[in-house]
Amino acid sequence: MVPIRNETLAIGARSLDVLSGGAADGPALILHHGTPSDATLFSGWDEAARVHGLRLFSISRPGYATSSRRRGRTVADVADDVALVLDRFAVPWFVTAGWSGGGPHALASASFLGPRCRAAATLAGVGPYAIPDLDFLDGMGPENHAEFGAALRGEDALRAWLGENAADFAQVTGPEIVSAFGGLISQVDKDALAGSVADAFAATMRRALAGGFDGWIDDDLAFIEPWGFPLASIGVPVTVWQGDLDLMVPAAHGAWLASAVPGAVARAAPGHGHISLITTFRDAIVDDLLTRAGRFS
Repeated sequence: MVPIRNETLAIGARSLDVLSGGAADGPALILHHGTPSDATLFSGWDEAARVHGLRLFSISRPGYATSSRRRGRTVADVADDVALVLDRFAVPWFVTAGWSGGGPHALASASFLGPRCRAAATLAGVGPYAIPDLDFLDGMGPENHAEFGAALRGEDALRAWLGENAADFAQVTGPEIVSAFGGLISQVDKDALAGSVADAFAATMRRALAGGFDGWIDDDLAFIEPWGFPLASIGVPVTVWQGDLDLMVPAAHGAWLASAVPGAVARAAPGHGHISLITTFRDAIVDDLLTRAGRFS
């Protein structure tokens, strides 16, 4: 076991904000945070990683926390940063999961970094935009409709919209976070966002956005563009976890991903939403990743 820690790694002219913990050596669990968020979202996964014999890593995507902005990045570009961390810490192989906006980034890691990546999971992960058989916004809360409408008008419009409608997230406290999410969370998610869980989510939001909206903007702009890799290129086992009461990433996204990713297995979570999914099923998610990866074979 190693103490959980955050550090800013210098990678050439760029900086990467990295959370690490879990087991002392061996394979790793690489976790991709949502939008907006940063690596500290997964501080609470330290014990689950350690119990399963995995090192824990999460990387704040460019523009969040202390990670340098990478203007114009695509979803596919995350594989570069994951590879840098794997090499820096001499990780032999890994499994990966991404929550919400992190879902596509976990799939990108699986696509580009096999066979070092042995299994992947999306946790209420968003599907691609502007494809004929998935209505991206259908069933999402009204805030997402307005946010992506601004994104489609370009960076300046999105930055202005966030400045007018999302500034509170940069200072949000635990008792305020349910209200801040507005129409994006169902009652089961409101119930999950209580006490220390609410405080942790709020602290992550404040840290992620301390330097401004760049990471959030670049995530949204990447989501409305092609991801940069075909889903058919994924050659590792993939599990798609999805609650049916999710108002941020509705269940249709999970169903579409489960049908589009070769060999994907759907794990339905009836009665769960966007946030309750990851607060309830943490150990099951890690165990499933290792089972599908063949344990330590």
